[in-house]
Amino acid sequence: MNKDLKIALISGGPSAEAEVSRVSARGVMEALRENYSSVTNFELEPGLAEKLLETSPDVVFPVMHGPPGEDGTLQGFLEIMGFAYVGSDVHGSAAAMDKILAKGVFSQHGLPLARQVVVSRSQGLADAVDRVSARLGHYVVVKPSMQGSALGVTLVSNDNQLHEALDRAFALDDHVLVEERIDGREITVGVIDTDEGTKAFQVIEVKTPEGSWYDYEHRYTKGLSEHIMPADLSPAQTVRLQEIAVAAHAGLGCRDLSRADFVVPDAGREYLLEVNTLPGMTPTSLYPDGARGFGLSFPELVSYLVERAALRR
Repeated sequence: MNKDLKIALISGGPSAEAEVSRVSARGVMEALRENYSSVTNFELEPGLAEKLLETSPDVVFPVMHGPPGEDGTLQGFLEIMGFAYVGSDVHGSAAAMDKILAKGVFSQHGLPLARQVVVSRSQGLADAVDRVSARLGHYVVVKPSMQGSALGVTLVSNDNQLHEALDRAFALDDHVLVEERIDGREITVGVIDTDEGTKAFQVIEVKTPEGSWYDYEHRYTKGLSEHIMPADLSPAQTVRLQEIAVAAHAGLGCRDLSRADFVVPDAGREYLLEVNTLPGMTPTSLYPDGARGFGLSFPELVSYLVERAALRR
């Protein structure tokens, strides 16, 4: 470990998830300071380029959630500036952040997916409702294409809810992904790149109070979700989930780390939902839990990611 590395964190910005990003960044900064003497946190705002040039960090650690920090925009900026950084490159970040594009990649790799319909704001709300109803019915999940942390995601059970859900989603994104709603257990699998290839963490089941799901509030409010690791699944299904998470990471071209989310019905196959290239690093986040099961404490995890990025300078 090179304790003399200068590290710059980037957090905040204009994203709807900016405050979560700042909470993550505080935790990452505290953990990194156990091993490095020069760790600075910068807000994603005008003047950032000048601050980075003045600081001249060896590694930049984007602790970002949602666009423009997680969708390849910030990564392109760092590439142009010539800085080594933690996480996926422009291509991997952009592909994973766009749920519609990502599902196309997953399909090409034969990964198990829920049926879907893609609708656009330009086609009009009434037409979008009709198209979803005709293809999938009313028991669906509505997702803005380019948001994270379940922002704008709505579980729909009837026609009135579908109309309202699409209206809310179009307020956040021009394109919306609507999937058949599959009841089951909420499962996640983190992965990490190593010198021996990409490795999967233990499978985690996320439990929330009855009648709720792992939405924005339950993700970031302490005590509103329980992480069960390892998840109580058969050995065969555990291995399948880990293999799918690794395949999704590779298919999207992700780098360093990612976390794949699934829904697993009580009977039948598992369904891949999405991949997060910069998973949450807050005290209630799933990825650090998975890393601990893998044998990496939080300070060890963030230091490991920084050291890998430093090798790319």
